[in-house]
Amino acid sequence: MIFSKKFIPSLFTILNAICGFISVIESSKGEFVSSALFIIYAGMFDFFDGIIARFLKSSSKFGVELDSLADVISFGLAPSVLVYNVYFHTYNQIGILFSALFLIFSALRLARFNVELVGTDKEKFLGLPTPVVAFTTCSYLLLYHNKIFSIELSKFLIFILSLVIPVLMITKIEYLTFPKVNKKFIIEHPFKFSFLIFIIFITIITKGYAAFPLCVLYVLSGIFNEIKRIIIKTTHKK
Repeated sequence: MIFSKKFIPSLFTILNAICGFISVIESSKGEFVSSALFIIYAGMFDFFDGIIARFLKSSSKFGVELDSLADVISFGLAPSVLVYNVYFHTYNQIGILFSALFLIFSALRLARFNVELVGTDKEKFLGLPTPVVAFTTCSYLLLYHNKIFSIELSKFLIFILSLVIPVLMITKIEYLTFPKVNKKFIIEHPFKFSFLIFIIFITIITKGYAAFPLCVLYVLSGIFNEIKRIIIKTTHKK
């Protein structure tokens, strides 16, 4: 039966994809704020489909594949179209190439993730997760681009974001996974749960302005840990 409990998480995944599609439409109309917000809405549906699948114990290979397809739309295609319309459209073919990095590397990263997937619970990601790439870009465009920084610095930052963070998706840099919030997690990891609540609280009271710096810190955490790992490995060899 199509409306079995296994279909419920997939419904949220489909809503994720629809939000990505709406983001593309809004971006094409020049509604950049709305476009960025729909990418964030897609991220919320992406977050809840996993929680619901675990709660209903209905995780499946089909759900994993559908989730990846939706993520390519919402966190690959939609950000590519958004940054193209906001900034890169003035650079013609080169602009298309740079804008497409979100789409290209998210597709590569998700394909690799599915091939290497063993079980559904992991402690670390290899490469920067696609939602983080999209959230970092959208939080910058919504609250910082051409608002806090000078126009020239804003242009430089969006160029760096569009070039660097998509590439991080296909690296072997390790990033901590986001906690699977449930009763067991709260009991076994009270400090981590409290820290998660603190992050949400800070984001709310700053009216979202903390989101971009927090995303940047997460991005840098993987890079710093990778540098630390290389230094330790090199030192041991000596």
